[in-house]
Amino acid sequence: QVHLVESGGGSVQAGGSLRLSCAASGSIYFRATMGWFRQAPGKEREGVAAIYIRSDSTFYDDSVKGRFTISQDNAKTTVYLQMNSLKSGDTGMYYCAAVAGTGRPLAPYEYSYWGQGTQVTVSS
Repeated sequence: QVHLVESGGGSVQAGGSLRLSCAASGSIYFRATMGWFRQAPGKEREGVAAIYIRSDSTFYDDSVKGRFTISQDNAKTTVYLQMNSLKSGDTGMYYCAAVAGTGRPLAPYEYSYWGQGTQVTVSS
């Protein structure tokens, strides 16, 4: 089993930055791919960024390329999402998720394990 705990959300003005953290426990076999997803009120959950834990390969939605960076610590137990140049459209609940493996790292339906989420609010 995999347990995920997000932290780092909050309120920020447009143009500001936040860093989200996702602390993961459980075998790396079951969380070889980890991703960040977000969901705004009334909208579907969407993939923001993902990382292959073993290779460090990263993937980004076009809407965040050049602004967000996903990374992990050396122990491969914490995944971060550095968010810069935040826009009001980035507002939503951000979730960390994990899966043993997927060829579609930004597809929410591919993921098996989910955290409880952390709220990000960007005011213009």
